[in-house]
Amino acid sequence: MLGNARIRLRPTLIDDLDYVISVETDPVNLPSITPWDRTQHEAAVRFPDFRHFLVEAGDRGQPVGFVILSGCRNRHKSIELKRMVIQTKGQGLGRACLRLLKQVAFEDLGAHRFWLDVKSHNTRAKALYDSEGYVEEGRLRECVRGPDGYESLVVMSMLHPEYVARREAGLEAAA
Repeated sequence: MLGNARIRLRPTLIDDLDYVISVETDPVNLPSITPWDRTQHEAAVRFPDFRHFLVEAGDRGQPVGFVILSGCRNRHKSIELKRMVIQTKGQGLGRACLRLLKQVAFEDLGAHRFWLDVKSHNTRAKALYDSEGYVEEGRLRECVRGPDGYESLVVMSMLHPEYVARREAGLEAAA
């Protein structure tokens, strides 16, 4: 189990997938992600190139969301934040989780590059990534088909030297 002052990450179990799918398909979260079916989540739980975590908070370790990292065995040391869904909004848990994930990617998994994509209309998440030091690399125009047509993705990343500089400046302390 990994954690900071606000949240903990624990490996997702097969028994947790009903919760994961319920969070992923919640109408509040659905417009911001491209959901997976249960089989895809089961594969991510089992396949060593992925890290699938349940996000827990509070004294009792209540689940508040989940995250998926991909490329954890990538020979180029480029790890993707495939999915971060925090059900409890507006309490800073997303920021706390993102800081912990950067620590996991760079310090535990030895990433050189930690990247993600975010739907262009998801301004709340984009603002979080901007404020946490991610750099926009480009846009994949109309690459994802959504219920209302095609959507564009913004590709963002942070490199290890950028993370180290933020850590030395005290910007990576637990949120």
